[in-house]
Amino acid sequence: MKSDRLLSSLMLLQAHGRLSTREIAERLEVSQRTAHRDMEALCLAGIPLIAHRGASGGWELQKGWRTKVPGLDDAELQALLMAQPSALGDRKLTAAAQRAFDKLMASMPTSMRLHADSIRARLHIDPTGWRPSNEDLSMLPIVQDALARDCKLTFLYTRPDGDTNTRTVDPLGIVCKQTVWYLVAQTTEGTRTYRVSRMRDAVTLALPCMRPPNFDLATYWKQTTVKLKEHKHPVTTTLALTDEAVVSTERWCPMVPALDHRASRTLQKGWRLFHVQFENYQQARFVVLGLGSRAAAIDPPELRKEIKAELRRMHRANNAK
Repeated sequence: MKSDRLLSSLMLLQAHGRLSTREIAERLEVSQRTAHRDMEALCLAGIPLIAHRGASGGWELQKGWRTKVPGLDDAELQALLMAQPSALGDRKLTAAAQRAFDKLMASMPTSMRLHADSIRARLHIDPTGWRPSNEDLSMLPIVQDALARDCKLTFLYTRPDGDTNTRTVDPLGIVCKQTVWYLVAQTTEGTRTYRVSRMRDAVTLALPCMRPPNFDLATYWKQTTVKLKEHKHPVTTTLALTDEAVVSTERWCPMVPALDHRASRTLQKGWRLFHVQFENYQQARFVVLGLGSRAAAIDPPELRKEIKAELRRMHRANNAK
C-alpha cells in the first residue's frame, strides 16, 4: 500500500540520513520514478524534506525533525529487544515483524537507537531446536483471519493416532510454544487446543463466533499445560524404519537419525535407524504396530516387550475366531 511505502521511506531517511532516489527505490523495491513521486507526496504532506541536487544529492529530513514515539527507559528497551522477530520461527511472520521492528527502531532518537543497535549486536535468538522441525504452518494465516474477524472456523484435523475428522469451532486465540503453534477454540464439548500443523483445508466461515465472557488466553494456557504435564510421560524410542515409514512418522513425531547406534550395523538394505519421541508408551506402541512390517522397535526393551505381548494377544484373538 502507498501509505505503508511512504512511512517506510520516512523511516529510512530517519535511520540513514541522506539517501538518493535510487537508494530509496532499491530498498523499497520500486522504480526510481515511484520513489521520486513518494518524496514529493511527503513534501505535500508537510514533511520537511530537503532535496539536494547534483551527483552526490538526494533527499534528507530537516535537521532535528523526526516522528515522535514515547520514550523508553533502559529496562523497557532491553525487554523489547529480547522479543526479536526471529523468535517467531515462521519465515513470513519473521519478515513482517522485522519490517515493523525496523520502523520502530528508526523512529527512536539517535542516542537510543545507537544503544539499541549495541544491544542487538550482542543478542541472537535461534528459534530452531536441535531436532529438525516439520511444522506445517500453511493454515496459520487462515486461523489468524478467523480470529481477527471473530468468525467460526472449520477444518480437517488429524490426531496423533492418525484419526481425521472435521472440526467447526469458535476460535479464541493462538499460542506459539517455541516454534509450534496452537489454536485455542471453543467447541460444543468445551474449550479445546489444536496443533496448527495438524490442520488441513481450513475455511473461515461467514458466521460470528461465540466468545466465553471473561476468557483469558494466558490463564487458560497456563492451566492447560499444568494439567498436561501431570498426565504426560514422554518416551524416546529407537526404531528401524523403511523409507515409506519415515515419511509417515516424521509428520507427527520428533525424530533424528541414530547414526552411532549398535543396531545400525545389522540393518537390512533400505532401512534406517531413528530416535523417535512419543507422548507415551501407548502412542509408541500404536504407531509401531500401525506401521506393520515397515517398522521394528529397537529400544527401549519395555516397548519391545509391549509390542510382542500385543502381537501375541492379536494372534490369539484371530485364532479364536
